[in-house]
Amino acid sequence: MNKLKVLVVDDEPGIRSGVSRILSRFTVDYPFMDEQISFEVLEAETGEIGLDIIDREPVDVVLLDNKLPGVQGIDMLETIRKKQPDAFITMITSHASLDVAVKATSIGAHDFVPKPFTPQELKSSLENITKHLFLKKMTRQLQKEGKQIRFQFLQVLSHELKAPINAIEGYLNMIVNKQFGDNISDYQEITERSLERLKGMRGLIMDLLDLTRFETGKNPSEPQEIDIRLLAQSAIDLHKPQAIQNDISIRLHIDCDVCIYGVPDELEIIFNNLLSNAVKYNKPNGKVDLYISCDDAAVTIVFRDTGMGIPESEMSNLFKEFFRIKTEETKGIQGSGLGLSIVKKIVDIYRGTIEVESTPGLGSVFTVQLPLSGKTTK
Repeated sequence: MNKLKVLVVDDEPGIRSGVSRILSRFTVDYPFMDEQISFEVLEAETGEIGLDIIDREPVDVVLLDNKLPGVQGIDMLETIRKKQPDAFITMITSHASLDVAVKATSIGAHDFVPKPFTPQELKSSLENITKHLFLKKMTRQLQKEGKQIRFQFLQVLSHELKAPINAIEGYLNMIVNKQFGDNISDYQEITERSLERLKGMRGLIMDLLDLTRFETGKNPSEPQEIDIRLLAQSAIDLHKPQAIQNDISIRLHIDCDVCIYGVPDELEIIFNNLLSNAVKYNKPNGKVDLYISCDDAAVTIVFRDTGMGIPESEMSNLFKEFFRIKTEETKGIQGSGLGLSIVKKIVDIYRGTIEVESTPGLGSVFTVQLPLSGKTTK
């Protein structure tokens, strides 16, 4: 039987002994696991003692109280992340608030549960943690075996989905426990945060489905003649609400009427992804201009924005799967890191080209050319 080492850092003896008692006979066993998982509990009544244990031996899970004598739990997070980056950290505190929860999550906590918690709540949390650690173990094994694509999929699913799921669960627990009182308006912010997290998860799942479809070569839609003008206008209409919210104007400039023979879903992905990026990575009062022109050989589609721009050092990685630009300006913007790689795959399918010009602080220009050989013009 495999065993996970759990470090409980809490100044309340009852909490420490309670966790030890609950987990002493508790095991996790799922059909996809090859063995049961049990738990060994280590106890620390102060942050200093907890950090000494972290220095001496590896741990798998840290149940960390925030209000501690001496060094505070929130201040221990960064140290634990540096010394044992694979440890799964859950904040347990009777002083839970939105600010503490958000700060703890941003620093490196994976989850947070308010005290007092029931034995079942603790067991449920440890079940989720065990599944997460098992998936991480699987991804490492797959990477060693050279199965890079499967590794990337599992890595994204376990990493990108766990943070929003944990955050939403924490927010819902705050609502269920009425931590901010009975006034429903006091929960407006965490409700909006939950909806934003769900939106990000939905986008990731859709991108993964699109990527799988292009990797396998399967497409449920049939090719047909598609009016580029209508396609562009539809994409603009889709992203206009977000643009209006951020005071960003979108303008369409088109000097030809052309129908291209292809799969509507595929061409929509090109327009929607590049327009979405032009809006998301723009600045307040910014502009997005979409230019469409054509000649006898090809249709040229240009997406020009006045946004943050792309550092030169990141340009070579732009179309790689799961790649995301990480700067101070982009850290709050959600995305799967799959959109541009999918756009590139579609452009390649149509034997077209995609080029990028960008200046940090001034904006970016994405130019897509799709050949018209074998296609029809109106």
